[in-house]
Amino acid sequence: MLISETFYSVQGEGTLVGVPSVFVRTSGCNLRCVWCDTPYASWKPEGTEMSVEEIMDVVQREPTRYVVVTGGEPMVAKGMPELLGQLRAAGKHITIETAGTIAPNGVACDLASLSPKLAHSNPGEAKAGKAWAEKHERLRLQPEVLREWCANYDYQLKFVIATEADVEEVSSVVGSIGVPVPPEKILLMPEGITQEALRARQAWLVDVCKRTGWRYSPRLHIDLFGNKRGT
Repeated sequence: MLISETFYSVQGEGTLVGVPSVFVRTSGCNLRCVWCDTPYASWKPEGTEMSVEEIMDVVQREPTRYVVVTGGEPMVAKGMPELLGQLRAAGKHITIETAGTIAPNGVACDLASLSPKLAHSNPGEAKAGKAWAEKHERLRLQPEVLREWCANYDYQLKFVIATEADVEEVSSVVGSIGVPVPPEKILLMPEGITQEALRARQAWLVDVCKRTGWRYSPRLHIDLFGNKRGT
């Protein structure tokens, strides 16, 4: 499968923030988020073809059982079920970071880190062209797929928040899934790839979490390393 990068770092987002993890980033995505911070794995996919065995060799080098499979959109990667099965057989804790647009179909996963895309993610025709803008809008929210993930796996729902107007949309998306979602499984993450942009949204976003019971998610890797590959 086409792999954009593999690296060993600490998880920067979500409920496992700070946990040393091996990251396997696949290249290729079925969406085109306007604020995507990994365009080399989505807008212009690049990488190296690696076999499942080669990926497992990389994973086994590091002294952690935590593996994060991310992208791009890892669920579109050819060979993903086999890789996940090998990770499970090796006793690894598997986090899949996915937009939740593709059904899991029983793949091995310990934490489904679901990131449904809100309306502000649409790139528009001027940036992405008519075909991609329409495809993104058609695919970005799949409530029945999110329901399958939530019903069968431990999960977190992680939303990128740009403005306070996004908060109401989060409520609508969560309601559309059709399963009871504990508030602490709803994570709000400020949109931004610099410390300054994140801090500008931080204070009011924390207030939203205090009001709703939802969880604030930092972007620890930005604070520690900045917006660069391999972190």
